[in-house]
Amino acid sequence: MAEKQLQRIVEQAVAQVLDRHLPKLQSELVERVLEELPPPPAEIAPPAEPSATSLVQAISSIHAGGTQKEILRALLDASSASATRVALFVVRSGAATGWQSRGLGEDETVKDLPLDMNCGPIAHAYQNRVAAPANIAEMDGRFVERFGGPANEQILILPLVMKDKVAALLYADGGANGVLDSSSLEVLVLATGAWLEVVSLRKQAQKESTEASAAAERAAFAPPVQAVSSFADPFAAHVPQHTAARAAEPEPAAEVVEVAAHAAASAAAPAAAADPFAGLSPEDADTHRKAQRFARLLVDEIKLYNQAKVSEGRRSKDLYDRLKDDIEKSRASYQKRYGNSVAAGGDYFQKEILRSLAEEDASLMGANFHH
Repeated sequence: MAEKQLQRIVEQAVAQVLDRHLPKLQSELVERVLEELPPPPAEIAPPAEPSATSLVQAISSIHAGGTQKEILRALLDASSASATRVALFVVRSGAATGWQSRGLGEDETVKDLPLDMNCGPIAHAYQNRVAAPANIAEMDGRFVERFGGPANEQILILPLVMKDKVAALLYADGGANGVLDSSSLEVLVLATGAWLEVVSLRKQAQKESTEASAAAERAAFAPPVQAVSSFADPFAAHVPQHTAARAAEPEPAAEVVEVAAHAAASAAAPAAAADPFAGLSPEDADTHRKAQRFARLLVDEIKLYNQAKVSEGRRSKDLYDRLKDDIEKSRASYQKRYGNSVAAGGDYFQKEILRSLAEEDASLMGANFHH
C-alpha cells in the first residue's frame, strides 16, 4: 500500500511540473524546428490589375499616332505595361517576319526573324483571328532558342486585323516576373486595328478629293480617273533578308500586300469605262463624284465598326435588321449633305449599301430593307 501511495504522489508531482513547463517546452521546440528548416521561397507578387484610367491613357497614346509606324510603336509601348516581353511580326503573303519588340533587348532585335506559320498558337491566331494562349513549348523553336521563354512558360499570340486581314501578329509573355494581362492586350490590339483603318480612310478621302478637284480643273471634259488608293504599308521599306530571293518572282496581285489589296478593293469601285457625268457641267459632275466618295466613306465606316455583325448578317441574310441604326444614321448624314443637291437623284448611298455591304446581293439585306 505504501508503495502505491508513493507512486501516486510522484505521478501528481510530475504532472504538476509538466503542466507548468509544457507550454514553454512546446514553444522552444517549435522555434528549434523552424531554425532547422530551409527558408521559404520568395513569393512572386501577382501583377497589379491595370486601372481603367491607365488603359484609356494607353489607347489615347495609340490614337495620338498620325502614321502607321507611330501607331504600331505606340502599341508596343502600351503593351509593355501588360506584358514583360512583346514582339510584333509583320504578316505578308502568308509569311510573318519580325518588326520591333519590347523587353527582348534592342527594339529591332527581332527584325527579319521569320515565324513558323504552321506552329500551333501562331497558326491558330492567324487562321481564326483570335487570341491564342499557349505554352512556350508550342512556340516556334527558332524564337525560343534565341530569346528563351518566360518563367511560368505561358505565352500569348494576338492577331492585328485590318480590313478583314491579319496584318501582323503580336507575341507576348510574362518574362521573369510573370506580368501578362491578356485582356488588356486584346483591347489594345483591337483598338490599334480599328484606328489604323480610320486613319487610312481619312487619308484616302483626302487624297481622292484632292486628285478629283485637280483633275476637274485640268480638263473638265476629260473622263475622270478613279483614284484607287492602297492601304499605306508601314513596312514597305522593310524587305526581310530571308525573302529577298523571292522579290524578283512575280506574285498574284492579290497577294503582293494582302492588306493593301483588300483595302483598295473595298475602298474604291472599279473605274467606269466611260464618264457617267460627261453631259454635266464641271460643277455638277464634281458634286456627283463627291457624293459617291462620301457614300463610300460612310459605308466603309459601318463595316469597320460592325465587322462581326456584317459577317453574321451576310450568313443569315438580315444585314439591315442588324445594322439598321447605323445605316439610317449614315443615310441621314448623306441626305443632309447631298439630299438637296444635283446628286440627289443618284441615290449613291443606297447603291453603295448594296455594292459594298451586300456585295451586290440585295437578298442579304433582308426583307425589311427597301430598295
